[in-house]
Amino acid sequence: MANGQWYPPEWPERIRALAQGTLTPVVPRRAATVMLLKDTDSAPAVHMLRRRASMAFAGGAYAYPGGGVDPRDDDRHVRWAGPTRAWWASRLGVDETAAQAIVCAAVRETYEEAGVLLAGPAPDTVVGDTSGDDWEADRAALVARDLSFAEFLDRRGLVLRSDLLGAWTRWITPEFEPRRYDTWFFVAALPAGQRTRNASTEADRTVWIRPADALDGYDRGELLMMPPTIATLRQIGAYGTAAKALAAASARDLTPVLARARLVDGELVLSWPGHDEFTKHIPTGGASA
Repeated sequence: MANGQWYPPEWPERIRALAQGTLTPVVPRRAATVMLLKDTDSAPAVHMLRRRASMAFAGGAYAYPGGGVDPRDDDRHVRWAGPTRAWWASRLGVDETAAQAIVCAAVRETYEEAGVLLAGPAPDTVVGDTSGDDWEADRAALVARDLSFAEFLDRRGLVLRSDLLGAWTRWITPEFEPRRYDTWFFVAALPAGQRTRNASTEADRTVWIRPADALDGYDRGELLMMPPTIATLRQIGAYGTAAKALAAASARDLTPVLARARLVDGELVLSWPGHDEFTKHIPTGGASA
């Protein structure tokens, strides 16, 4: 393969079925993922994890910490700092309860998968090291959904720091995929005193890597990635510091990116509006191009 772009072998058949009207799209599940950044001498590095090869979705691909929304976060009271829920609702294009749940998912998943927590005991503080046994017990309870995020914050006397997040982009899994997600991508800087670790059972490796280096690995076919990951790496690589990337988030367009599949001159064409590099031509005979 010319690069490390992830394309499942079953896509051509499913695309044809969608084009023929025999495939009913699955309703996408709300999700959030976070591009966690830290400054280096030359450029900010981003924290990435490699999904285990055994994973049903994007096995072996490099991605950011993230996952699905916990429905319990829609309406439970969450200790909150930063922009209001109404502000986030306007920014994310959803109602206030959904906005709370999406922001909670971003913060919770970053803690669950990277051990980094964007919360503090006061609206202008953030916790330090979270690697102790007691923290790990709470993290495991969150992963198992034995503990809701609101309960976790209350137990710890913590306030969610929504001001430490910037909404960056929004991608929706193509209609022909059997597992679909409506995913908001956020950017955040690694809080002082905290460190990442591979806390995810879904990942077999984690790295801090500059976007340019990750993209070089992708171009050489050494790092497998999905289109949203590649696109966001290209975007954040333009900023010299984590603070500049976070500051730029407020002006980002959050119009959802959704792949289109259509029949053109005897072949199926898969494209992502605004992202021509991912266009895929698939012969109608069955094999992918």
